[in-house]
Amino acid sequence: MPTLVLVDGSSYLYRAFHALPDLRTSKAEPTGALRGVLSMLRRMVTDGKPDYFAVVFDAPGKTFRNDWFGDYKANRPAMPDDLAAQIEPLHELVRAHGWPLLMIQGVEADDVIGTLALQAAAQGIDTIVSTSDKDLAQLVGPRITLVNTMSNEILHEAGVLAKFGVRAEQILDLLTLTGDAVDNVPGVPKVGVKTAAKWLTQYGTLDNLIAHADEIPGVVGQHLRATLAWLPQGRKILTVKADCELPMRPSDLQITPADVTALRSLYERFEFKAWLPALNVADSRATDVADTIARRAAKDQDGQRWSDNAAEASHEIVAGPPLEKHYETVLDDAALDRWLVAIDRAEIVSFDAETTSLDPLAAKIVGISLATEPGRACYIPMAHRYAGAPAQLDCDTTLARLAPWLADATKKKLGQNLKYDQHALANHGVSLGGVAHDTLLQSYIIESHKPHDMDSLASRHLSVKTITYDEVTGKGAARIPFDQVALDRATEYAAEDADVTLRLHHVLFPAIAADAKLEHVYRDIEMPVRDVLFRMERNGVLV
Repeated sequence: MPTLVLVDGSSYLYRAFHALPDLRTSKAEPTGALRGVLSMLRRMVTDGKPDYFAVVFDAPGKTFRNDWFGDYKANRPAMPDDLAAQIEPLHELVRAHGWPLLMIQGVEADDVIGTLALQAAAQGIDTIVSTSDKDLAQLVGPRITLVNTMSNEILHEAGVLAKFGVRAEQILDLLTLTGDAVDNVPGVPKVGVKTAAKWLTQYGTLDNLIAHADEIPGVVGQHLRATLAWLPQGRKILTVKADCELPMRPSDLQITPADVTALRSLYERFEFKAWLPALNVADSRATDVADTIARRAAKDQDGQRWSDNAAEASHEIVAGPPLEKHYETVLDDAALDRWLVAIDRAEIVSFDAETTSLDPLAAKIVGISLATEPGRACYIPMAHRYAGAPAQLDCDTTLARLAPWLADATKKKLGQNLKYDQHALANHGVSLGGVAHDTLLQSYIIESHKPHDMDSLASRHLSVKTITYDEVTGKGAARIPFDQVALDRATEYAAEDADVTLRLHHVLFPAIAADAKLEHVYRDIEMPVRDVLFRMERNGVLV
């Protein structure tokens, strides 16, 4: 079945500008949005191989909606200069790649997308609309699907119902009731998605709700009745106009050969050095970290939306083979002595604390896990208190023995959200120095749009199913505190945390180090700010 991919270029541009670091050329030209958008588009075309493809932008100037409602989008702030400076170069780059670029005067990108999507559906062409704009959910149907590549969200008919609580054909009525603050289109005051969905579930349509407005009780009913005169106009404004007269048809949107000369000039101007070799080698897969980010962002929830070959699509971060695990429970001074020597000699040590509370300022340490190399870790239990628990090392004494190494700034430590563990140690009067890396921050730098918890990271980058906290402590009313977990199970869980964190660091950090600008953000901004936040949380802020 042929496929048409329509990219909401304006949405991509704004998201890339705000999601990526402030990347610039040696001449100080901003390039963050350019790099981000191009990376995503390149991956879509290369992996998705759509039959028809177009990038759609809003044309400058007013549209027919401004004639209908003078305050339409009147609340939007001026576009940042650095973003505005990247619009025309982006258009040039899109055209130079041979990708159809659509920008119709007097018609918004949403209306162009809606018109082409419905035309394609009528012709038996499946359409994927890449956007983060919820307004376009009103287009979803058997042959039209929305994909948000930044969140990996896919909105088909079932997805719309699951997210909004209404069917796709009810989305327009829902948006009319809630209004659109982004576009300055008012709805019913104090009515959000849940209330609007409840009304539409009961009454079916906006028109039927209006006919029964007197039945809605309370203040919200008063708001509804006070807004009745506006609602038809609001619905008109929010309707995606899907019958625009366009100078092209879906079948016209075919990718043409790239203008290599123009691309080379643009790549050199904006210093996209990693992409230049691809201009000389057919089907080159040259990449950089921004392209790597986009590649992951262009996958659906199953990792397959834009890739026919999952192994190839994930080659940018490669996990090593499964490792044999050697985890030890440290219960006596002799074992502790061995580990004190091991961590003192290690180049870097992964550190994790198991505690009594998720509140970092109230947490008391139950045990500590350490990993010195992949597959080799220990757990030092100090406060497990269940019936029949083995004798453990004294907490105060053990922390006192660890304290010199913990405080030593020359002994490198890493962890997953080490700020929490730093608080837990501080609650015992122990300082933590030498914090060199944090895999939580590494994940945020590389893939801000993805979950950053360790279980998700391990699944994505190591193909490892980790032991979850719920599996160890239970759920809900049956949950037990960690100090009630049996030592063998606690060791299995805690040592794995330290081990997996170390292994994640060996995978994630090289991806950052490969890009000088991302490494600058990580080393010179994120890591120092981590320490500032710790001190602010610990001491408070003078107001």
